[in-house]
Order: sequence, then C-alpha cells, then structure tokens
Amino acid sequence: MKIKIILTIFTLIWLALIVRVFSLAVESNIYYKKLSENNTIKIEDIAPVRGEIVDRNNKPIAINQQGFKIQIKPHMMSEKNIKKFNDELDFLISLIPDLDREKLIKKYKKKESYYNHNYIDIIDFISYEEILPIYSLLHLRKNIHIVSAPKRYYPYGKIAAHAIGYVSRANKKDIEEDQLLELIGYTGKTGLEKYYNTYLQGEVGKRKIKVNANNQEIEELSYESPKEDRKLTLNLDIELQQYISSLFKEQAGAVIVMNVDGSILSASSYPEYDLNTFVSGISHDKWDMLSTDLDKPFTNKLVNGLYPPGSTIKPGLGLLYITTVLNENTSFICESHLPLGGRIFRCWKKEGHAKTSITKAIRESCDDYFYKGSLQLGNTEMSIGLQRYGLGDKTGVDLPNEFIGIVPSREWKKRKYNRNWSIGETANTSIGQGDFLVTPMQMAQFTALLATGKLPTPSFAKMIGDKPYVPISREVFNEKELQKLPIIQNAMYEVCNAPHGTATYYVNSKVKIAGKTGTAQVVTIMQDIKKRVLEHDMDYYQRSHAWLTSYGPYKNPQYVVLALVEHGGHGGGAAGEIVSKIYDKLLELGYIKE
Repeated sequence: MKIKIILTIFTLIWLALIVRVFSLAVESNIYYKKLSENNTIKIEDIAPVRGEIVDRNNKPIAINQQGFKIQIKPHMMSEKNIKKFNDELDFLISLIPDLDREKLIKKYKKKESYYNHNYIDIIDFISYEEILPIYSLLHLRKNIHIVSAPKRYYPYGKIAAHAIGYVSRANKKDIEEDQLLELIGYTGKTGLEKYYNTYLQGEVGKRKIKVNANNQEIEELSYESPKEDRKLTLNLDIELQQYISSLFKEQAGAVIVMNVDGSILSASSYPEYDLNTFVSGISHDKWDMLSTDLDKPFTNKLVNGLYPPGSTIKPGLGLLYITTVLNENTSFICESHLPLGGRIFRCWKKEGHAKTSITKAIRESCDDYFYKGSLQLGNTEMSIGLQRYGLGDKTGVDLPNEFIGIVPSREWKKRKYNRNWSIGETANTSIGQGDFLVTPMQMAQFTALLATGKLPTPSFAKMIGDKPYVPISREVFNEKELQKLPIIQNAMYEVCNAPHGTATYYVNSKVKIAGKTGTAQVVTIMQDIKKRVLEHDMDYYQRSHAWLTSYGPYKNPQYVVLALVEHGGHGGGAAGEIVSKIYDKLLELGYIKE
C-alpha cells in the first residue's frame, strides 16, 4: 500500500513537471517570440513632406526650402560621455559661430532619456548654402548626424499674408489633437495653411527594420511611403495681389477681388506682415511691436474685422423696401433731419435731398429716405430680410474662425442685453450704423448677390490635388425681388457714373462699373453738434471708415471689387482711385472681357 502511494506521488510530480515544461516550451513560445521581435524589430515613422500652395498660374506661394538638421547621439550627457558631448558642441560652434551653447544644451536635454536610442535634433534647420562648406567636416564625426529637413518658405513674404497664413511649431495642444504633429513638429497656424492643414501635411509613412542589441540597423524589412507633396492650387493671382498691395501703400483695411461665382482672385488685409518671421519663431521685440500696433496687423480683417457697413447696405435694404412696403415710385421729402424718439436723425447733406425716390436715394445716399422706409418696414422684417441676403451669417469661405457679424434686431438685443428695442435703433440700422457689424468678406458676397441675383460661397481653393473645387451659389431672392433687382442695379450704376453719384467724381476706370459708397462712423456725433467737423480735420483714429464696394462690367457682371480703408473718411474719396485701378488691371490681365 505504501509503495502504491509513493508511486502515485512520484507520478503526479513528474506529470506536473512535464506540463510545466510543455507550457514553457510550447505555449509561451508565441509570447517570447513577440517579445524577441520587439527587441530586434523596430518600426520607424516617416514624416511626410508638406504640400505646396501655388496660385492660379502655378506660381509657388508656400513651398518647402530644402535644408538639413543636425543631430547628436543620445546618452552623451552621462559622466562617462560629457566631455565628448562638450567637444561636439565646441566643434559645432567653431563652424557656426552664431549658435547659442545654452540653447543647444537645453534642446538636447529635452529629448535625452535612458529609453531614447534615436539621435537628438540639436539644430532644426540649416540651409543648403550654409552647410555645403562644412558638410564633409561634420560627416566625419561619428556622434553627429546630418539629416535632410525641409522648412516652410513664403517667396512673396508679406503679400497675401492673412489669406495664406503660416506654419509654426506645434504646441502641446496641437499635438494632443493630432499625434502626427509630434513627428512633424510644425502645423498650420492661420489662414489657408490652417484651414487645409490636414490635407497639406499628408500622412505618415512606415519603415520596418531589424536592429541589434546596440540599436544598430541590420536590415530593412518593409517600407511604406508617406502620402505627401499634396498640392493646393488657389484662385489667387499673386501678380494682381502684389499690384494691389502697391496701391494700398501704408493704409489699413482690406481689399477683395472676387469673381461673381465666388472664386477669390485677390484678398488682402492691411497692414500685412512677413510670414517667414513665424516659421522658426518670432522674437519678443518683433512680437511686441506687431501686437501693439493700433492698425492690428495680426487681425485677418477679411473675416475677423467687424465694421459698421454704413451706406453699403442701402441697395439691399432698398430692394426690401420696394418689394414689400414701398415701390420704385414712392418718394419722401428729405429735409436733412428727422425728429424721432427724442432725437434728431440727420441726413449727411445739410440742406437735404428734397423729393427722393429709391434710385436717387441710392445714387446720392440719402439717409432720410432710408430712415422713413425703415419705419414702415419695421426692424423685424428688415433684419430677417438682410439675414436672408447673407448678412449676420458666415459666408462659408475657406478660412478658419470666420466671424458672423451682427444684424441687430429686437430679439438680438433682448437676448444679449435683456433690454427693449427703441425706434431710433431701427433708423440707425437702416443706414448701417449702431450695432450693425459686417466683415469685408460678407460685403463682397452681398455685392455679388446684387450683381447676379445669386449668393455665392467665396472660395480661395481652385484645385485640391487634381480635383477641381466647384464654386457653390444659392438662390435667396424671391420672384418679386428678382423682377425689381434691375432697378437697384441701375441705381448702383448711377452711384459711379451719373451726376451727383457719390462715387462719380472719384471713379475713373476703363470698365463701366456699378457700386455703393459707405462712410461708417467710429465715433458718435453728439446731438448738440450743429456743424460737423470735416473728416480730414479729425484725429486719424476718429475718422470714419471708408467703403466702396462694386461690380463690373455693369452690363455683364464678372467681378466684385471691394475696398475698405480704415479711417479713410468718405468712401469714394478714399477708395475710388484704388478700385478704378484694380478694374483697369483686371482688363489688362485679360480677366475682364467686355
């Protein structure tokens, strides 16, 4: 009996040992094989090269400048290797004296880790011309690597800066939103560079390699190319853009040239700034200078500048009047002032415009006509109509962070301020003042609507890769509005061509155009002021903003040209010459065919 018990125990022990051996030899094989592969096989991500941006004529406006980055071997700051590390820094500084030793050390320490076996970037970019004389000397150093590295470059500097935008170093927030940026290091920060960032930056490639215990490459096992060099072709004409910048000179504001289908041929926000200063990092002094400039060069005024539209809204509002509560023959007597709600609402012409119907009211920009028309239409219908025409909403242009502006209404005021609407605010809104705010892009879209009867979606992109970007337009006018639109168009023609037209004296183009001037006040004129100070006698920052929005040719609308001159005073006087010369340039370049 005892022998049976001993044999049973012996047998069980041996069975347990056999099971354990089987587990170690067979079942754990997959696990240890994978572990072994992790020690010997390495997958490297390959950063894609950012796509280029070109204008409609294939002229490069955002490209990659070829250069190199310099790396130093990891684990060089240990007690054993610190002398070698310092020697390498001394050597680099002897070849490139402008280097800052402390910055190089700080940059190296950021990536230095026991677990990091990759060479560490210590100089992000050095141009081909700079490295050529010293390349062979650097190549001989076993602790230094030279790696090809592109850098974003904007050949035209500040031209179209706000539309194009720039790339700069990705911050922690950027990387949290897109892990690929940890590899690439740069991302689109503003403008088209930001809006089309995902497309332009491409997709990562993969390289599978076998390495030894020292992390040295033995063999390449597979290679998957990154999806890169994605091209973005714009509607912009950079030659036209340069020309317009030369016209605008030192003024602040915005200019937009847009096909009536929404394709943007030129768009500038002024003052401009050199995009290249942001790629590698701007200095504190330069940043302070730009950020404190009263003309706000960092603001993309095309979509983020909010301005009272002034009289530029009168053609659209006039169309609402004559298709609802008035007609084209309705006249008011303008006596230059209108008592209303305990205030006096003045017309800009101190002697008044006498008997005024819609055509004269737009041609000569009679405020009193629009005051009285607004009282009949009412604020609710006025705000609903103007919003239907695209104001108080995003245009849908392909730029980031577009503002919607404000078409004030009693509901808006109650919601924002919890206060009741006053009748005086209705009158103020009718001449584009008070809380009424628009962007230049909205006004360009609004003008295209008046030119063609269709509301286009403005677009910079012409081709995304090999796929055409098709402009989109919407029908927003009802049948009666379409029927009476020619009355408004004729009035806008008279603004620029007829005697007493507010722009006639200032517009001198080979192209017959239609348009509307606007003078948008930035300071309130007190009720007890009997005689207004002339705009050119005011302090610069108290002068009104000057608008001139237009389309041409009048009989065959092809392009909208809008100019906003901040603190320019009268719309025609400040912007008439600029707009005229732009139309002549469009004719010269073959864009306009009468």
